Amino acid sequence: MKIARRRVLHLAAGVVALPAVARAQTYPSRPITVIVPLGAGGPTDAVARIMAERMRVSLAQPVIIENVTGADGTVGAGRAARARPDGYTIVLSSMSVHVLNGAFYSLPYDLMNDFTPIAPLLKATPIIVGRKTFPAKDLGELIAWLKTNPNKASMAVGFLGARLLATYLQQQTGTQLTLVPYRGSAPALQDLVAGQIDLSIDFALTSLPLLRAGSIKAYAISGDMRVLPDIPTFAEAGLPALSYSEWLGFFAPRGTPRDIIDTLNAAVVEASSDSTVRSRILEFGTRIFLRDQQTPESLAAMQKADAEKWWPIMKAAGIKAE
Repeated sequence: MKIARRRVLHLAAGVVALPAVARAQTYPSRPITVIVPLGAGGPTDAVARIMAERMRVSLAQPVIIENVTGADGTVGAGRAARARPDGYTIVLSSMSVHVLNGAFYSLPYDLMNDFTPIAPLLKATPIIVGRKTFPAKDLGELIAWLKTNPNKASMAVGFLGARLLATYLQQQTGTQLTLVPYRGSAPALQDLVAGQIDLSIDFALTSLPLLRAGSIKAYAISGDMRVLPDIPTFAEAGLPALSYSEWLGFFAPRGTPRDIIDTLNAAVVEASSDSTVRSRILEFGTRIFLRDQQTPESLAAMQKADAEKWWPIMKAAGIKAE
């Protein structure tokens, strides 16, 4: 009887393990959708398409980009949160979308608990740029002009982190700007090039091509290092409080099995290690996370730490989502 009972228990354990084994052997068996919660042509979209092109090699399946915009990325993140936790719908999200939005929106999902981290990808630094005909030549002249012309300059803000940085800029310099919300960087840059708006907070990734072409001008970068030799950091200009950067990372819906997360993580790591992918991403002034940092646990820790840091600060600043 003991032998028979032991055999039954052994067989039962094998039955429980079968679904995970079968899943690991068959995933992925169809295309994977990566939701980008911000507009096409923006920095997150550009990175997503570079990564998708290489990840399909590792995954042996097409990786499809779906732009789902609205409400500072909350619409796209919400769609990802509601997706089936089977690894076929994931999201490439920014700190603005996956941390800062939690301080201002009453969300129908829990940013901290309704997603399973896959891997952090890169850090990107916002940059203040202006139309090429704007009278100020550098950051000092810009601040002086803004002080003598309150609310006469318009500034595009295409993500919540830009709104935070714009608010801090006004507080730190005693200036007043007219903030104009945009649904992503691409339309803001189009209006900036056309001269329909004066200034914008964008990422170096999407601004650098226009800067190099002379279509726009740059005043300062908010990171801790220069992207171009003639663009100072805010810290160098005596405004260290304006030092700020964002990360991009991949998330899956809560409940996605760990073996699938591991498969996706391996694809992200392999793609971001590819020399062609790295050169395409790094030339835009971003920094890819080191291999030992590209773990689900690292992304979870970063998200938690940034929420604990920025939620109280942003609420105290009185920034309101529009």
